[in-house]
Amino acid sequence: MKKQPAGALMRSLALVCTVCPVCRTARKNQKGLLYSFVKTIEGRFCPFCMAYEKVYGKKAHEG
Repeated sequence: MKKQPAGALMRSLALVCTVCPVCRTARKNQKGLLYSFVKTIEGRFCPFCMAYEKVYGKKAHEG
């Protein structure tokens, strides 16, 4: 199965994750409550975090 390029909607959802204050803080600090939250909960349920992973190839909490 070939990897499909990210569409405009997927890139738009990923853009929301890049400006999200929770995800931004988790990426910047790499520790603490927000990092744990994004790593364990938000990454599985948040459509923006899932789109970020598909577009950028790394988890929303990774720096």
